[in-house]
Amino acid sequence: LLVAMATVVMEQIGRLFINAQQLRQIPQLLESAFPTLPCTVKISDVPRVFRERHILTGYRQTDQSWRYYFLTLFQRHNETLNVWTHLLAALIILVKCQEISETVDFLRDPHAQPLFIVLLAAFTYLSFSALAHLLSSKSELSYYTFYFLDYVGVSVYQYGSALAHYYYAIEKEWHSSVQGFFLHTAAFLAWLTCFGCCYGKYARHDLPKFAHKLLQVVPSALAYCLDISPVVHRIYSCYWEGCSDPIVSYHVYHVIFFLISAYFFCCPHPESLLPGKCDFFGQGHQIFHVLVVVCTLIQIEALRTDFTERRPLYERLHGDIAHDAVALFIFTTCCCALTAFYVRNRVRASLFEKKE
Repeated sequence: LLVAMATVVMEQIGRLFINAQQLRQIPQLLESAFPTLPCTVKISDVPRVFRERHILTGYRQTDQSWRYYFLTLFQRHNETLNVWTHLLAALIILVKCQEISETVDFLRDPHAQPLFIVLLAAFTYLSFSALAHLLSSKSELSYYTFYFLDYVGVSVYQYGSALAHYYYAIEKEWHSSVQGFFLHTAAFLAWLTCFGCCYGKYARHDLPKFAHKLLQVVPSALAYCLDISPVVHRIYSCYWEGCSDPIVSYHVYHVIFFLISAYFFCCPHPESLLPGKCDFFGQGHQIFHVLVVVCTLIQIEALRTDFTERRPLYERLHGDIAHDAVALFIFTTCCCALTAFYVRNRVRASLFEKKE
């Protein structure tokens, strides 16, 4: 009996030893599955177009295969955090959309279509942004192509937010003041944002820094002032009248987070104060990404609640304009995409002339 027990114990120890050896081989298997990526390089080793102010290292090499840039999703470089923040947020939006669709009929309920549009627009801008930060380092043309795509996503999200705010968050008094021009002006400003950002990116090395920022920031600021006006009016009315609507607090946080994120978008802090110290983590643009994600998630939660609880009001105010608003969303998206495609062709022709 003792001999049999000893044999069993030795067999178990042998199995544990084999399993331990197999576990030690896992890193080697992963290394063979994901080949070693080229090291990141310094700012002096990449063309001028890829250089970011105050970011001195962590750049990826250009002119590699597409597979290389997709695999850099799992590499430490100066865009890693920018990719993952918006990629994870895009997945969260998909989960929220699936969750909401269990109780909301987006297809047959016309009053639910603006909510679907803002969810779609949020997913679009987040996923396009993640692609831009992941794939733009391949070549100069890829750089402009993917960032122009990013600007299309931003513009689409601007109009989607304007529509949702106008539809669900607006008060009767503000609706009577802006109903004649709100959505059409929001669509025009969304297109203007796309054009300004694309052209500003294309001509940024030929323009003074002030003019470059003017092209990229002013249209977006004008669009935001219009898009958020129903929310701001509702917040003001609520606090002036002493209301206790808990959703107004969500809208307040939404506005606050956006304004803070806008600061980090416009000002390269803290990397300008600590050059080379924030190359991988802590860049102002990374902080902007995190804040704008929080802002978007709060906004969607507020609009989702407004959709449920304010239905009698917005049904009475808007009637059957939902279909027209959806058509205007499609038209705006097409205009932005065509504008980005046109400026990309200009870039392509310019790069071709340089090579010749």
